[in-house]
Amino acid sequence: MEHNLEKPALRPAGAPARRPVRMDAGIVVRSAPLYPGRSLPLAITPVLENADLATWAASNTDVIGQQLQKHGGILFRGFKIREQADFERFLDALKLERMHYLEGATPRSELGNRVYTSTQFPAEHAIALHNELSYAAVWPMKIAFCCLVPAETGGETPIADVRGVFQSIDPEVRQRFIDTQWTLARNFGDGLSLPWQSVFRTDDKAEVERYCRDSKIGWEWKTGDRLRTRQVRPAAASHPRSGEMVWFNHIAFWHYSTLDPETRAMLVSEYTEEGLPYNTYYGDGAVIEESVVQELRRAYDSETVRFPWQQGDVLLLDNMLVAQGRAPYTGRRKVIVAMGEPITRHDL
Repeated sequence: MEHNLEKPALRPAGAPARRPVRMDAGIVVRSAPLYPGRSLPLAITPVLENADLATWAASNTDVIGQQLQKHGGILFRGFKIREQADFERFLDALKLERMHYLEGATPRSELGNRVYTSTQFPAEHAIALHNELSYAAVWPMKIAFCCLVPAETGGETPIADVRGVFQSIDPEVRQRFIDTQWTLARNFGDGLSLPWQSVFRTDDKAEVERYCRDSKIGWEWKTGDRLRTRQVRPAAASHPRSGEMVWFNHIAFWHYSTLDPETRAMLVSEYTEEGLPYNTYYGDGAVIEESVVQELRRAYDSETVRFPWQQGDVLLLDNMLVAQGRAPYTGRRKVIVAMGEPITRHDL
């Protein structure tokens, strides 16, 4: 069941109060779950009007790390965050080693200093829940969002704790993916997805082949310098710090059943199933049943929480604990994003 909560509920009798947390120079912030009864996200808000988020974060990196591992996501709300420079000061305070997007799948613009626009995807469409770059050889442990302009309506960034998703999935379904892993098949370009030159940030085919070889990605050059890739990845992982099992993949996100029936039929008719821009299979290449993908979506839905963005909000996520997406919206919306603290499969 998705928790679409427009306002934080009033604290019921017996619920824990927001806890004050000291920082340098006597400035105090409060912390408590945004919604009573839900661990995700933890909300940290200033008590004093002049509280500076970057200053507080620089003095409390250990606290932030501990709370992030516990809750999976922290919403910093009510601080004076007005522009990208304010967001970057916060990232610098965390000493976050920022990353480029490699193997990305949706268009976004780099705004400088490895800060990007959120996915530039038509506003009328939702973006399903996913852990950023779960299919890549290197992915970020942390991802941070900053809302500079909220949408007129909608535009939330739904989030879900994938520890709960892992536990919620039917055990037989979950075990088959653990045993066989999962396969991602991609076709670049063809007017349907990003060209490989954008995804791999190079025009050099030999460089792409080196990257694929190092990342254990199979590749095939098609006519017209077009590229098809195929990679097999684990469906679940043990969190490198807590050891907790997490559901960490793009299986449901890129399965072709996410397309509406009319679009799917048109694309399969024109390109064949093998030529679709994205599709997922079991790790042994077998077709994933649509009923299985529906079960995975149900598990995500059961853990999903969403909240309306407010100007100046900063949302920090542990990318291996929390999946995120985007709701459709109207009006102007400006949410910027950075990711960092790279980790590889060898690190696990």
